[in-house]
Amino acid sequence: MKDVTQEATHVLAEFAATLSYEDVPARVREHCKNLILDALACAVAGHRGEETGQVAALASALAQGRESRVIGGGHLSLAGATLLNGYLITAVTMCDVHRATMTHVTPEIVPPALAIAERDDLSGRDLLVAIAAGCEVTTRIGIGLDYPVFRARGWHGPGILGPFGAAAAVGSLLEFDAETMARAFGLAGSQAAGTFAAWGTPTVKFHQCRGALSGLMAALLAQQSFVATHEFLTAKDGGLYNAYASGGKPDAAIADLGQRFELMQIALRLWPSATLIQGLNTALFELVEKHAIDPAHVRKVRVALSKTAFDMHGGFSTYKAKFEALLSTHYTAAVILHDRALTLAQFEPKRYDDPKLRAFAAEKVEVRADAAVAGSQAVVEIAMDDGSIFTARCEHPLGGAENPLSRAQIEQKFRSYADGVLPGAHVADIIGAVDRLEEFGSVRKLMTLLGAAESAATRAMAAAE
Repeated sequence: MKDVTQEATHVLAEFAATLSYEDVPARVREHCKNLILDALACAVAGHRGEETGQVAALASALAQGRESRVIGGGHLSLAGATLLNGYLITAVTMCDVHRATMTHVTPEIVPPALAIAERDDLSGRDLLVAIAAGCEVTTRIGIGLDYPVFRARGWHGPGILGPFGAAAAVGSLLEFDAETMARAFGLAGSQAAGTFAAWGTPTVKFHQCRGALSGLMAALLAQQSFVATHEFLTAKDGGLYNAYASGGKPDAAIADLGQRFELMQIALRLWPSATLIQGLNTALFELVEKHAIDPAHVRKVRVALSKTAFDMHGGFSTYKAKFEALLSTHYTAAVILHDRALTLAQFEPKRYDDPKLRAFAAEKVEVRADAAVAGSQAVVEIAMDDGSIFTARCEHPLGGAENPLSRAQIEQKFRSYADGVLPGAHVADIIGAVDRLEEFGSVRKLMTLLGAAESAATRAMAAAE
């Protein structure tokens, strides 16, 4: 019997290097299209991020070059566009998540794949296979980590797992053989970093775009035959599973590989706000759609979250600015009840600084941990002044594998946030290109469609160039 603990890196490298369009089941290909379109929606929304200008300045300073398109912007170097596009996807806290490892995946995978496919004028089919390879490698390495042990040590998944997936996606596009792919994984693992010490700050989002850049560099260096370890995951002295966990579960990383696609567990978010409060959002929208709830007559809103969600999001009854509002259970509950909506408009200063909303969040929303609630689940009870009580429990947040977004919902998300960032005439063409990606001849043409509209967004990106 083969010793999988000695072969996990090689098995995953072989998978990523040899994955073909025909190897990816139709439903998996469709989910990959959903991931791509959702990432583009998040990226155009990311132009509204508070720190986007700062990261744009960094991206512009990385290298002198203009060969790669910024989504909704101009051109930067290969490295700069990868970094900035990665940040744009995660900037306003509405990108995907692999809940089993609390890892946002597309910010690390999509930008370097787009950049290389654009540079080399590759096809939509090539891009689709690369995204599948990158997302599957990221999530597979993640489930092999033994996440509770990994998390207990303070590690944050995106900057640690993302470089492997980014390297896999780029390696797929560059047609790496398995040996070169394994070396790319060794170089990716040598850059794997990021801990929860950064929690509550935008640095957790920087982990993701830096993960994209790290994976790009790993693949490009491996392409030059740079010597690196071939078995990074299970190396006894400093391998990922031994150093970051306690040996991990390498057998889980490769079990049924190519038969069961873990990337299908990557969830999407219809609403901005933190991953672990998407269940709260789902439950609240169920209540406001069923009942005529007047927030002026709400006596108390009681929210039960999992302990993990409570620890991360139950302490923002008062919040300083946009990022803390995006993390706050209290504010999210308050604004959904008042506006019956949750878009980026609800996270602008003129809204979250409304004294009535701040008072409601601080005084009328109670949040507690409940052992009967797990992960992103939530229970919401709304007590009214007249004594009536409305209750909803969310078992499966909208956007997850059990309760997925429709393509129409993702398309609407893209349309909503593309307004003013992309030329209006391009929006339908971009949606169509993603929908028929395997038939789309040139990713370079897609990136041209993703160029900025003549607007404030253009001027902001021009300032970074």
